[in-house]
Amino acid sequence: MRRSVTLSALAAVLAATAAGSALAAAPAASPAAAARHQRGTLLDRVPERGVLRVCTTGDYRPFTYRDPKSGDYTGIDIDMARDLAKSLDAKPAFVPTTWAKLVDDLAAGRCDVGMGGVSVTLPRARKAYFSEPYLTDGKTPVVRCEDAEKYQTLEDIDQPGVRVIVNPGGTNEQFARAHIKRATLTVHPDNTTIFDEIIAGRADVMMTDASETRYQAKIHPELCAVHPDKPFSFSEKAYALPRGDQEFKEYVDQWVHLATHDGTYAKYEHDWMK
Repeated sequence: MRRSVTLSALAAVLAATAAGSALAAAPAASPAAAARHQRGTLLDRVPERGVLRVCTTGDYRPFTYRDPKSGDYTGIDIDMARDLAKSLDAKPAFVPTTWAKLVDDLAAGRCDVGMGGVSVTLPRARKAYFSEPYLTDGKTPVVRCEDAEKYQTLEDIDQPGVRVIVNPGGTNEQFARAHIKRATLTVHPDNTTIFDEIIAGRADVMMTDASETRYQAKIHPELCAVHPDKPFSFSEKAYALPRGDQEFKEYVDQWVHLATHDGTYAKYEHDWMK
């Protein structure tokens, strides 16, 4: 009997020791994760403050445009931002940013979401979460209509004497620098006036997202989108979200899924593309 009690006690000590070792071996939460837990999720904080802070460039129609006179923002993703804010019992506050700084501004906590035709890339995904995509896109040329047959392929475009123009800091510039080696490449600082350079004959080609080429061809009859249904590349547009806030990401994913299936996004797109 005494031997049985001794063995039982020994087993209990060993079990407790093993459990303690397992707890000690469990990795501690990272400081960043602990800080996020302390602050709480944006899914709670946005309704509490009543404001959804939206980083947007304001220079990329039809998705985001800031009127230089009034300061007002319009665009498909501006309408979507208002819809997202409303679903969270909040109002949107638009935070100006640039393509080069958008994800860094989001990571630094200057805004809650990045919106405005943002393409998903792996470098950006190292700094931010992305929502479920809402649009498939890709780079394709926009040119003067009389030149549309001249610039069908990258080889057609990348020739000496061809003047390619691009806006700075985003995926357009990355694509142009990766593929333009012989043509002249000019970086134009203002994406809201860049298409005027082509119309005026000071540039020949811009390669940008097919969605933008369609819109610019709609508002500028002098310009034609070149095979926008068969772009040179594949990309997706989504909304950039703070890395680590899984609850907020899951909510925005569900909101995007509903908006792209219940006619919400289609209505906003139609208002701009009709």
